[in-house]
Amino acid sequence: MRPLEDLCAIARQAAWAASDVLRAYYRGDQLAIEDQGDGPVTAADLAANQTILSHLQQELGSAEFGYLSEETYKSEGIPADRDWIWIIDPLDGTKDFIQKTGEYAIHLALVYQGRPELAIVACPEAEQLYAAVKGSGTVAFDRAGQTRSPRVSACAQLSELTVVVSRSHRDQRFNQLLAALPCQNQHAVGSVGGKIAAIVEQKADLYLSLSGKSAPKDWDMAAPELILTEAGGQFTHFDGQPLRYATGDLNQWGGRIASNGPNHRELCQILQTELARLL
Repeated sequence: MRPLEDLCAIARQAAWAASDVLRAYYRGDQLAIEDQGDGPVTAADLAANQTILSHLQQELGSAEFGYLSEETYKSEGIPADRDWIWIIDPLDGTKDFIQKTGEYAIHLALVYQGRPELAIVACPEAEQLYAAVKGSGTVAFDRAGQTRSPRVSACAQLSELTVVVSRSHRDQRFNQLLAALPCQNQHAVGSVGGKIAAIVEQKADLYLSLSGKSAPKDWDMAAPELILTEAGGQFTHFDGQPLRYATGDLNQWGGRIASNGPNHRELCQILQTELARLL
């Protein structure tokens, strides 16, 4: 298999190409894709997905790699016969795409036996792309090819942490969890990738996710997790256990916490206690 650094370069190219596709739809430009009556967002999803898959499969084929995409898993299933699986979300933050907040993202992750080894989070409207290879740190790229190495904040005072939250997807149980935290500063951002980018850029320190009747999927979490952890943060279930991907159940049930790190264990304990009280 090619070195992960080479695979990361291929994934970056795919993500930039998909960014161009989404930006064109976002501005209402016409693209050469058939809209089968599902609306412009679905068309944008499908076009970006096809762009990513075409780039990856043309370069890498399917002998070594499986492909798990939000847009194709229902028809193609979960590639359970591969150790290496690409997990793809071509448009994370659909409501933000529709509402024109600009806070949508593209997620690409390469997982090995259930854990991420390579990740891309692209924020098309900000023209920023975050890339990480396990053990090599997170690198931020702009469209001119300039790079930097962002790191999470070192804030260790619980009361001073800022929680990045959604403008939507907040039910009563989740709001009760937020209210139980010793930190009440909040910063609203759309997609999961955008939320993790906010933590990496030191605009926030903490992100929570809690399943209800439905749950986030593998493609929501896999790429953002590695981007955060390679920038110095932590991303786990509320009980401190690592997330696993492409295991057969695409749902990430329960609670997940992403943080800048210093108070991660204490926050896990607070959240577990409060969640048990709410059940």
